[in-house]
Amino acid sequence: MSAEQPATIRTRRLAGELRRLREVTGLTGDQAARQLGWDPSKLSRYETARRRVQPKDLQVLLDLYAVPDDRRQALVDLARNARLKGWWDAYGDTLPTELASYIALEAEAASIRGFSAQIIPGMLQTDDYARSVIRAGLMDLLPRGEVERRVEARKTRQQLLSRAASPLNYWIILSEAALRNRVGSPEDMRAQCHHLMKLSRTANVTVQVLPFTSDTHPATAGTFSILSFPAQYDDDVVYVETLTGNLWVEDERDVHRYTLAFDHLRATAYEVEESFSFIAAVADEL
Repeated sequence: MSAEQPATIRTRRLAGELRRLREVTGLTGDQAARQLGWDPSKLSRYETARRRVQPKDLQVLLDLYAVPDDRRQALVDLARNARLKGWWDAYGDTLPTELASYIALEAEAASIRGFSAQIIPGMLQTDDYARSVIRAGLMDLLPRGEVERRVEARKTRQQLLSRAASPLNYWIILSEAALRNRVGSPEDMRAQCHHLMKLSRTANVTVQVLPFTSDTHPATAGTFSILSFPAQYDDDVVYVETLTGNLWVEDERDVHRYTLAFDHLRATAYEVEESFSFIAAVADEL
Protein backbone atom coordinates (compact mmCIF):
# COMPACT_ATOMS: atom_id res chain seq x y z
CA MET A 1 0.00 0.00 0.00
CA SER A 2 1.51 3.32 -1.01
CA ALA A 3 0.76 7.03 -1.17
CA GLU A 4 2.82 7.17 -4.40
CA GLN A 5 0.78 8.05 -7.48
CA PRO A 6 0.35 5.08 -9.87
CA ALA A 7 1.39 5.25 -13.49
CA THR A 8 -1.15 5.83 -16.21
CA ILE A 9 -2.51 2.77 -17.97
CA ARG A 10 -0.54 3.49 -21.15
CA THR A 11 2.69 3.78 -19.16
CA ARG A 12 1.96 0.53 -17.34
CA ARG A 13 1.09 -1.18 -20.63
CA LEU A 14 4.32 -0.05 -22.26
CA ALA A 15 6.28 -1.22 -19.22
CA GLY A 16 4.69 -4.65 -19.47
CA GLU A 17 5.49 -4.89 -23.17
CA LEU A 18 9.14 -3.96 -22.61
CA ARG A 19 9.44 -6.57 -19.88
CA ARG A 20 7.86 -9.20 -22.13
CA LEU A 21 10.15 -8.32 -25.06
CA ARG A 22 13.23 -8.69 -22.85
CA GLU A 23 12.05 -12.05 -21.57
CA VAL A 24 11.41 -13.25 -25.14
CA THR A 25 15.03 -12.46 -26.02
CA GLY A 26 16.17 -14.59 -23.08
CA LEU A 27 17.90 -11.72 -21.29
CA THR A 28 17.70 -11.05 -17.57
CA GLY A 29 17.28 -7.49 -16.41
CA ASP A 30 20.92 -7.32 -15.33
CA GLN A 31 22.12 -8.70 -18.67
CA ALA A 32 20.05 -6.23 -20.71
CA ALA A 33 21.18 -3.31 -18.57
CA ARG A 34 24.82 -4.37 -18.88
CA GLN A 35 24.60 -4.48 -22.69
CA LEU A 36 23.14 -0.96 -22.68
CA GLY A 37 25.60 0.38 -20.16
CA TRP A 38 22.76 1.23 -17.76
CA ASP A 39 22.38 0.79 -14.07
CA PRO A 40 19.99 -2.18 -13.61
CA SER A 41 17.73 0.00 -11.46
CA LYS A 42 17.06 2.24 -14.46
CA LEU A 43 15.72 -0.63 -16.54
CA SER A 44 13.77 -1.94 -13.55
CA ARG A 45 12.03 1.41 -13.11
CA TYR A 46 11.06 1.40 -16.80
CA GLU A 47 9.72 -2.17 -16.63
CA THR A 48 7.69 -1.53 -13.48
CA ALA A 49 6.29 1.80 -14.74
CA ARG A 50 7.95 3.68 -11.88
CA ARG A 51 9.53 5.92 -14.45
CA ARG A 52 8.26 7.00 -17.85
CA VAL A 53 10.45 5.71 -20.70
CA GLN A 54 12.38 8.46 -22.45
CA PRO A 55 12.06 8.42 -26.27
CA LYS A 56 15.79 7.87 -26.92
CA ASP A 57 15.93 5.07 -24.33
CA LEU A 58 12.89 3.42 -25.91
CA GLN A 59 14.63 3.33 -29.29
CA VAL A 60 17.73 1.78 -27.71
CA LEU A 61 15.63 -0.91 -26.03
CA LEU A 62 13.74 -1.69 -29.23
CA ASP A 63 17.07 -2.06 -31.07
CA LEU A 64 18.40 -4.39 -28.39
CA TYR A 65 15.29 -6.58 -28.58
CA ALA A 66 15.31 -6.51 -32.42
CA VAL A 67 11.68 -5.39 -32.58
CA PRO A 68 10.35 -5.35 -36.19
CA ASP A 69 9.30 -2.02 -37.72
CA ASP A 70 5.53 -2.57 -37.56
CA ARG A 71 5.62 -3.52 -33.88
CA ARG A 72 8.17 -0.79 -33.14
CA GLN A 73 5.87 1.95 -34.39
CA ALA A 74 3.00 0.70 -32.25
CA LEU A 75 5.18 0.92 -29.13
CA VAL A 76 6.48 4.36 -30.08
CA ASP A 77 2.88 5.53 -30.50
CA LEU A 78 1.98 4.02 -27.13
CA ALA A 79 4.83 5.92 -25.47
CA ARG A 80 3.82 9.15 -27.18
CA ASN A 81 0.19 8.77 -26.12
CA ALA A 82 1.30 8.16 -22.54
CA ARG A 83 2.55 11.74 -22.50
CA LEU A 84 -0.70 13.26 -23.77
CA LYS A 85 -2.68 15.40 -21.38
CA GLY A 86 -6.24 14.56 -20.38
CA TRP A 87 -9.20 16.91 -19.92
CA TRP A 88 -8.50 16.96 -16.15
CA ASP A 89 -5.18 18.76 -16.71
CA ALA A 90 -7.20 21.90 -17.42
CA TYR A 91 -8.27 21.73 -13.77
CA GLY A 92 -4.74 21.21 -12.46
CA ASP A 93 -4.85 24.45 -10.51
CA THR A 94 -7.86 23.35 -8.48
CA LEU A 95 -7.81 19.54 -8.32
CA PRO A 96 -5.53 17.86 -5.75
CA THR A 97 -2.75 15.82 -7.37
CA GLU A 98 -4.00 12.53 -5.93
CA LEU A 99 -7.51 13.18 -7.27
CA ALA A 100 -6.16 14.06 -10.71
CA SER A 101 -4.21 10.78 -10.70
CA TYR A 102 -7.36 8.90 -9.77
CA ILE A 103 -9.34 10.60 -12.56
CA ALA A 104 -6.64 9.65 -15.08
CA LEU A 105 -6.99 5.96 -14.19
CA GLU A 106 -10.76 6.22 -13.87
CA ALA A 107 -10.94 7.47 -17.46
CA GLU A 108 -9.16 4.31 -18.65
CA ALA A 109 -11.13 1.86 -16.51
CA ALA A 110 -13.67 -0.59 -17.90
CA SER A 111 -15.29 -1.11 -14.50
CA ILE A 112 -15.17 0.20 -10.95
CA ARG A 113 -16.41 -1.66 -7.89
CA GLY A 114 -16.41 0.03 -4.55
CA PHE A 115 -17.71 0.70 -1.07
CA SER A 116 -18.58 4.14 0.31
CA ALA A 117 -18.83 4.50 4.06
CA GLN A 118 -19.98 8.08 4.62
CA ILE A 119 -21.01 9.94 1.45
CA ILE A 120 -22.40 9.29 -2.01
CA PRO A 121 -19.36 8.92 -4.32
CA GLY A 122 -18.59 11.64 -6.83
CA MET A 123 -19.60 9.55 -9.84
CA LEU A 124 -23.21 9.50 -8.60
CA GLN A 125 -23.54 12.96 -7.03
CA THR A 126 -26.00 15.66 -8.08
CA ASP A 127 -24.57 19.15 -8.57
CA ASP A 128 -26.06 20.47 -5.32
CA TYR A 129 -24.83 17.50 -3.31
CA ALA A 130 -21.36 17.80 -4.86
CA ARG A 131 -21.27 21.51 -4.11
CA SER A 132 -22.02 20.89 -0.43
CA VAL A 133 -19.44 18.09 -0.18
CA ILE A 134 -16.73 20.23 -1.78
CA ARG A 135 -17.47 23.21 0.46
CA ALA A 136 -17.49 21.06 3.59
CA GLY A 137 -14.25 19.29 2.67
CA LEU A 138 -12.48 22.60 2.11
CA MET A 139 -14.07 24.28 5.13
CA ASP A 140 -15.57 26.86 2.76
CA LEU A 141 -12.12 28.34 2.11
CA LEU A 142 -12.31 28.30 -1.69
CA PRO A 143 -14.00 31.15 -3.54
CA ARG A 144 -17.29 30.29 -5.19
CA GLY A 145 -15.74 30.22 -8.64
CA GLU A 146 -13.26 27.51 -7.62
CA VAL A 147 -16.02 25.43 -6.06
CA GLU A 148 -17.98 25.64 -9.29
CA ARG A 149 -14.94 24.53 -11.30
CA ARG A 150 -14.65 21.43 -9.13
CA VAL A 151 -18.35 20.73 -9.57
CA GLU A 152 -17.86 21.08 -13.33
CA ALA A 153 -14.93 18.64 -13.24
CA ARG A 154 -17.09 16.16 -11.31
CA LYS A 155 -19.85 16.43 -13.93
CA THR A 156 -17.30 15.76 -16.68
CA ARG A 157 -16.17 12.60 -14.84
CA GLN A 158 -19.76 11.40 -14.73
CA GLN A 159 -19.91 11.33 -18.53
CA LEU A 160 -18.06 8.00 -18.34
CA LEU A 161 -21.35 6.41 -17.29
CA SER A 162 -23.10 7.48 -20.49
CA ARG A 163 -20.31 7.48 -23.08
CA ALA A 164 -21.42 5.92 -26.35
CA ALA A 165 -18.49 3.52 -26.65
CA SER A 166 -18.28 1.09 -23.73
CA PRO A 167 -19.81 3.05 -20.85
CA LEU A 168 -18.14 2.53 -17.51
CA ASN A 169 -19.57 -0.35 -15.47
CA TYR A 170 -20.03 1.02 -11.97
CA TRP A 171 -20.99 -1.07 -8.95
CA ILE A 172 -21.21 0.72 -5.63
CA ILE A 173 -22.15 -0.53 -2.19
CA LEU A 174 -23.31 2.31 0.04
CA SER A 175 -23.30 2.17 3.80
CA GLU A 176 -26.66 3.28 5.17
CA ALA A 177 -24.70 6.14 6.76
CA ALA A 178 -23.99 7.54 3.28
CA LEU A 179 -27.75 7.92 2.80
CA ARG A 180 -28.49 9.17 6.31
CA ASN A 181 -25.71 11.73 6.65
CA ARG A 182 -27.25 15.12 5.84
CA VAL A 183 -25.39 16.87 3.03
CA GLY A 184 -26.99 20.18 2.10
CA SER A 185 -30.71 20.74 2.62
CA PRO A 186 -33.41 18.05 2.96
CA GLU A 187 -34.45 18.94 -0.59
CA ASP A 188 -30.88 18.36 -1.79
CA MET A 189 -30.79 14.96 -0.10
CA ARG A 190 -34.16 13.99 -1.51
CA ALA A 191 -33.00 14.95 -5.01
CA GLN A 192 -29.81 12.96 -4.46
CA CYS A 193 -31.77 9.86 -3.46
CA HIS A 194 -33.98 10.17 -6.53
CA HIS A 195 -30.87 10.58 -8.70
CA LEU A 196 -29.42 7.39 -7.23
CA MET A 197 -32.65 5.54 -7.94
CA LYS A 198 -32.65 6.75 -11.54
CA LEU A 199 -29.02 5.77 -12.13
CA SER A 200 -29.55 2.36 -10.55
CA ARG A 201 -32.04 1.58 -13.31
CA THR A 202 -29.39 1.96 -16.03
CA ALA A 203 -27.76 -1.19 -17.34
CA ASN A 204 -24.20 -0.30 -16.32
CA VAL A 205 -24.83 1.02 -12.77
CA THR A 206 -25.48 -1.23 -9.77
CA VAL A 207 -26.31 0.25 -6.37
CA GLN A 208 -26.60 -1.79 -3.18
CA VAL A 209 -27.14 -0.58 0.38
CA LEU A 210 -25.40 -2.05 3.42
CA PRO A 211 -27.81 -1.43 6.33
CA PHE A 212 -26.85 -0.61 9.90
CA THR A 213 -28.32 -3.97 10.90
CA SER A 214 -25.78 -5.96 8.88
CA ASP A 215 -23.15 -8.05 10.65
CA THR A 216 -19.59 -6.84 11.06
CA HIS A 217 -18.04 -6.62 7.62
CA PRO A 218 -14.46 -6.44 6.23
CA ALA A 219 -14.68 -2.79 5.10
CA THR A 220 -14.88 -1.12 8.50
CA ALA A 221 -11.67 0.72 7.62
CA GLY A 222 -13.48 2.94 5.13
CA THR A 223 -14.13 3.77 1.51
CA PHE A 224 -12.34 2.03 -1.37
CA SER A 225 -12.61 1.61 -5.14
CA ILE A 226 -11.31 -1.26 -7.29
CA LEU A 227 -10.49 -0.16 -10.83
CA SER A 228 -10.34 -2.81 -13.57
CA PHE A 229 -9.09 -2.17 -17.10
CA PRO A 230 -9.89 -3.57 -20.56
CA ALA A 231 -6.60 -5.31 -21.32
CA GLN A 232 -5.79 -8.53 -19.48
CA TYR A 233 -2.25 -7.39 -18.72
CA ASP A 234 -3.44 -4.21 -16.98
CA ASP A 235 -3.72 -5.28 -13.36
CA ASP A 236 -6.46 -4.01 -11.07
CA VAL A 237 -5.67 -1.03 -8.84
CA VAL A 238 -7.34 -0.11 -5.54
CA TYR A 239 -7.88 3.45 -4.32
CA VAL A 240 -8.40 3.75 -0.57
CA GLU A 241 -9.74 6.92 1.05
CA THR A 242 -8.67 7.66 4.62
CA LEU A 243 -8.79 10.61 6.98
CA THR A 244 -5.05 11.20 6.76
CA GLY A 245 -4.58 10.83 3.02
CA ASN A 246 -5.60 8.59 0.17
CA LEU A 247 -3.61 5.47 -0.68
CA TRP A 248 -3.02 3.33 -3.76
CA VAL A 249 -2.86 -0.45 -3.58
CA GLU A 250 -1.17 -2.23 -6.48
CA ASP A 251 0.36 -5.34 -4.89
CA GLU A 252 -1.51 -8.33 -6.30
CA ARG A 253 -2.11 -9.97 -2.91
CA ASP A 254 -3.44 -6.78 -1.34
CA VAL A 255 -5.68 -6.09 -4.32
CA HIS A 256 -7.05 -9.61 -3.95
CA ARG A 257 -7.93 -8.91 -0.31
CA TYR A 258 -9.98 -5.89 -1.34
CA THR A 259 -11.68 -7.94 -4.03
CA LEU A 260 -12.66 -10.53 -1.42
CA ALA A 261 -13.89 -7.72 0.86
CA PHE A 262 -16.07 -6.35 -1.93
CA ASP A 263 -17.51 -9.79 -2.66
CA HIS A 264 -18.35 -10.21 1.03
CA LEU A 265 -20.01 -6.79 1.14
CA ARG A 266 -21.97 -7.58 -2.03
CA ALA A 267 -23.31 -10.73 -0.43
CA THR A 268 -24.10 -8.97 2.86
CA ALA A 269 -25.81 -5.87 1.45
CA TYR A 270 -29.43 -5.64 0.36
CA GLU A 271 -30.12 -6.99 -3.13
CA VAL A 272 -30.57 -4.43 -5.91
CA GLU A 273 -34.37 -4.20 -5.77
CA GLU A 274 -34.40 -4.12 -1.97
CA SER A 275 -31.76 -1.38 -2.07
CA PHE A 276 -33.90 0.61 -4.52
CA SER A 277 -36.86 0.40 -2.13
CA PHE A 278 -34.68 1.35 0.83
CA ILE A 279 -33.37 4.48 -0.93
CA ALA A 280 -36.95 5.41 -1.85
CA ALA A 281 -37.98 5.05 1.81
CA VAL A 282 -35.11 7.29 2.95
CA ALA A 283 -36.17 9.91 0.39
CA ASP A 284 -39.75 9.81 1.70
CA GLU A 285 -38.50 10.44 5.23
CA LEU A 286 -36.78 13.69 4.24
